Amino acid sequence: MASVKTKNIRDLTPDQLRDEVIKSKREQFNLRFQKATGQLANTARVRLVRRTIARLKTAEREKLGKPEQQA
Repeated sequence: MASVKTKNIRDLTPDQLRDEVIKSKREQFNLRFQKATGQLANTARVRLVRRTIARLKTAEREKLGKPEQQA
């Protein structure tokens, strides 16, 4: 999956954001699996995917108007 740009994320609908989160989480799982088996070539990709998921979830929360969770 290509890295999603922040300005492109803002244009997505909540359903599209949810689909992108699912795709990114699947990729994250595959990367973790590759790392565990010693097949991971690009270790920086793990970090990029993690940050992309955070951006997607932030945009999704903003669009749905959910209040921030208190810790």
